[in-house]
Amino acid sequence: MARTDYRVLSMEGRGLLMTMRLECWVNGELPSASPLLARLGFPIEQVERALAEVRPFFSIDSGAIRCPELDDYRAHLDERHQRQSEGGRAGAAKTNKVHNSPATGRPPGSLRLPRGSLVKQGPVQSNSDKSHQGKPSGDDWVSDYERQSNGR
Repeated sequence: MARTDYRVLSMEGRGLLMTMRLECWVNGELPSASPLLARLGFPIEQVERALAEVRPFFSIDSGAIRCPELDDYRAHLDERHQRQSEGGRAGAAKTNKVHNSPATGRPPGSLRLPRGSLVKQGPVQSNSDKSHQGKPSGDDWVSDYERQSNGR
């Protein structure tokens, strides 16, 4: 947007440029024929007028319009993704090597189990052992209901 080439475009040119760039990002290329470009949502007359303005932003090769700037950026992202993927595999291999080494006293591939729980366990009390403090529990309610149902 800071490029002079962009700032001097007409409104039609800017709209067509952005539409074409978005389409190139998603599909990689566009057809170079004006009637097919008009299917992007512009009248064919506007496309033909604005196409001359936006040509410096694109390359036209064998009937297809490509955006070299977006192609370069896509290649950069693919290369970055590839490096991250390789780094992740190398890190996983290093981690697996450390966890599966015989020096730990475990056979390779065995799971590492915790030695103890961090949660302090207290004595477990059932509902019947607890004091009700004047409030009936769900079990008391069920018992009362069954007693009354059987009494009828």
